Amino acid sequence: MTGPFAPGEPRLFTLPAGIDGPAEIRRGLEARLPSGDPAALSRVTILANSRRMARAVAAAWADGPARLLPRIRTIADLATAPLTGDPRPPVSPVRRRLELSQLVGRLLAADGRIAPRTALYDLADSLARLADEMHDEGVPAAALSALETGDLSGHWDRTLRFLDIAAHWMDGESAAPTEALRLRRQVETLAARWAAESPEGPMLVVGSTGSRGTTAALIEAVCRLPQGAAILPGHDPDLPGDVWDRLSDPGDSESGEDHPQYRTAALAARLDLAPVALPAWTEAAPPDPARNRLISLALRPAPVTDQWLAEAPGLGDLAAATARITLLEAPSPRAESETIALRIRAAVEAGTKTILVTPDRVLTRQVAAALDRWDIAVDDSAGTPLPLTAPGRLLRQVAGLMGRRLAAADLLALLKHPLVVRGGARGDHVLATQRLEVRIRKDGPPFPDRAALTAHSAEAPGWADWIADVTGPLAAADPAPVEAHIARHLAAAEALVAGPDGAAPDELWAGPAGREARARMAEFARHAEAGGTVSPADYRALADGILSRGEVRGGEDGHPLVLIRGTLEARVETAPLVILGGLVDGVWPPVPAPDPWLNRQLRREAGLLSPERQVGLSAHDFTQAAAAEEVWFTRALRTDEAQTVPSRWLNRIVTLIGGLPEQDGPRALEAMRDRGAGWLARAAALSVPPARVDPAPRPSPVVPVEARPDRLSVSDIAALIRDPYALYARKILGLYPLGPLRQSPDARDRGTALHAVLERFVREGTDPAAPDARARLLDTAARVLDEVCPWPTVRQVWLARFRRIAAAWLADEVARRVRGAPAHLEITGRAPLAGLGVEIVAKADRIDTDGAGGAWIYDYKTGAPPTKNAQIAFEKQLLIEAAMLDRGAFPGLDGYRTAGAAYIGLGAKPGEVEAPLEDHDTWDRLVELVGAWQSPTRGYTARIAPQWAWESGDHDHLARRGEWEDTDTPRPVDVARGEDPP
Repeated sequence: MTGPFAPGEPRLFTLPAGIDGPAEIRRGLEARLPSGDPAALSRVTILANSRRMARAVAAAWADGPARLLPRIRTIADLATAPLTGDPRPPVSPVRRRLELSQLVGRLLAADGRIAPRTALYDLADSLARLADEMHDEGVPAAALSALETGDLSGHWDRTLRFLDIAAHWMDGESAAPTEALRLRRQVETLAARWAAESPEGPMLVVGSTGSRGTTAALIEAVCRLPQGAAILPGHDPDLPGDVWDRLSDPGDSESGEDHPQYRTAALAARLDLAPVALPAWTEAAPPDPARNRLISLALRPAPVTDQWLAEAPGLGDLAAATARITLLEAPSPRAESETIALRIRAAVEAGTKTILVTPDRVLTRQVAAALDRWDIAVDDSAGTPLPLTAPGRLLRQVAGLMGRRLAAADLLALLKHPLVVRGGARGDHVLATQRLEVRIRKDGPPFPDRAALTAHSAEAPGWADWIADVTGPLAAADPAPVEAHIARHLAAAEALVAGPDGAAPDELWAGPAGREARARMAEFARHAEAGGTVSPADYRALADGILSRGEVRGGEDGHPLVLIRGTLEARVETAPLVILGGLVDGVWPPVPAPDPWLNRQLRREAGLLSPERQVGLSAHDFTQAAAAEEVWFTRALRTDEAQTVPSRWLNRIVTLIGGLPEQDGPRALEAMRDRGAGWLARAAALSVPPARVDPAPRPSPVVPVEARPDRLSVSDIAALIRDPYALYARKILGLYPLGPLRQSPDARDRGTALHAVLERFVREGTDPAAPDARARLLDTAARVLDEVCPWPTVRQVWLARFRRIAAAWLADEVARRVRGAPAHLEITGRAPLAGLGVEIVAKADRIDTDGAGGAWIYDYKTGAPPTKNAQIAFEKQLLIEAAMLDRGAFPGLDGYRTAGAAYIGLGAKPGEVEAPLEDHDTWDRLVELVGAWQSPTRGYTARIAPQWAWESGDHDHLARRGEWEDTDTPRPVDVARGEDPP
């Protein structure tokens, strides 16, 4: 039987960029097989570099007549085939990472300088990948022991000693082999077997350039078969021989490993072939050879870019080579994604297949979201990361609670998850959650327990008990076997989905995302014993790492003309329109992942791959995608943080075109940018409102007198002076700000805590002049802070600050006790304003009396007390309280007159600031002020006299501040009539 190939030297064939690779593989194979043998095709074995390539090659025969097809397998399938001499199946990647996590955990426990514990899984994953790379490249574990750190930092010496310990997991003899090691051994076994006896039938390797050592060894073995060959994608026929020679020279330190054709040159050199003379698999030509020549020249290795000047005239008129290139330089990532979406939408309307190729997963999600405007679903090859799906988020949220004190924000985020309580009680659950959130925002606590949940959920006590029963076990902080953590994790997640009624938790595992989540957690549980005993914190890191490996694909629902592909898929398929998005340095090509175990020098000495290898592979993918019939290059000029740097390849192309004025390069570049700018303007127009909305004026709502507040506190008086609109929002509209969801200690909390400390100390009756007064004061402070401050670290900080001022406060307290004895603490007084129908309410922190009719009013301030001038103009609290005391407004103090009033500072500079009582008739001025606000035409103007121009108020958003300035003339509006007042 004759085969498709004539005897001779090893066969490496090529396909140019921009053509339909699978279709050309079929066409070339059929042309080489005898036409009269219907079984000839079935004797062919095709080894594809990926499952997607294997499916694409098989689909290439789908449109033809019925026939016997070739055997199509992936290279990775060889790893699971029976292996002579080692019957052990490849170990699960999850199991190997759990085994390594125990080793890494002991390393971190011994030397915490290496990395935080949260990096446990990431370090185990990187160590497993290092072992796989060593197997791929044929580097034995002993090679690491021979490395010399020399004058490198001690960190690398420590990591090498650790890798020597980890050699048990990396040599493949003691531990079960990984898939990478089995594949390497299988290739070596097959190569030896084929050298002695060739397999029956032709064999092809397709889709790969031999970028990894094992794949290159397989290609070499296949190409040396009498009827074996490899077909290399994305070949550059325009690359001169001297450049190929440089790329093929292993002794050239500047050989250009980041060049797109480097792997092709290395593979040809391995087979003793000249890369410049590699034959084409078919005579298929790329859609735009002139553009391919332009890109080939632009991407020459750095040492030979002087060829730009020598070879540029051969490119001819650049207007023709760039006629079907659009350069989109968007001002922001959002503008980039919206413009891409608009172009895809136009292509769909025209019936044109479009592929968006980019490694930027954020960009692909933004484009998919923008296309949803026109109900266009996309077929995204990467799918959706499992942690971004509903089941993945729920599992991660539950894991995040393990071993931690339950915080209010985390609890509410969990209860609001769409999968929680999926049965008929969902409506009641949502209502109860809303009520709980409002009450926690208003009254806390930041860490709700069973008692707090029950108190805040009086309408649904069973619901509160259910929450406590589900979340309570998660707080256990003791180390436990990974199996126990998983059981607790899944039990809580399923209980949350089942709800208080205990319904079946089927919704958690439903749909593609649920099935993927179940598969990941099942695999995790299957190998859990390999993880040993871990703390809840370590389990969180492991669970996050396991779930982050999941991808949920739903391409069957995507539009047939809209595809989103990663860079690897650019080798598999093409389309009339290809959009290369996210062309920003650090994104495409991506920044090489840092290796925490070996630096660049050590990797080179060990014989491992350099970081530039990944850049070269990305460049190869770029050149293939850029060879389509019509191409878009897109990037955002800046992100939210800073300006971006264009991708090195785009930068070279733009520089080359712009630097060739003799060939109309600048005009061609301008036309590329103009085409992009036109689409950018059209996309921006979609976001422009149909009509301009005038900015709101500075508000001054006029309220009927009978609707105005009849009770004002002293703090309300300050608002009436500084920002009347805030008083209107609180007292008339009833809009009080809710606290933050994630509560954190602030100045107000500290003030409340110190008020409580001093109040208890004074009530206990301790003599401030006693020798042990400071010790007793600090003991009181410690007890009170333990009760009112739920943040342990903050408690210690506040106690340390209070310790610094305790002696000064006691010294001042001795002087205060000489003037009078504490008579009332936290006392409320009320006084009517005659003829106005308004009552003034004040709460004094402390009032001392001397027994002779004199009273002293004190107010504690943890911040800086107001100056006397500020008290006269704005901060009238003590002045009003003094006037109220003189009028008998405080119970139990009839007949007393104000002898003095002062703010007691508790900040960094403790002391007293007395109130200016002697020169001002505060009460008459208060009556005059409130009386003026009883005018029917007086409006509650926003921000009359803010303390600071930059400060924000709680109700600024309601007043639509930002649409007006503090200097704008206020516009009164009668809120009862909805019009200007008469």
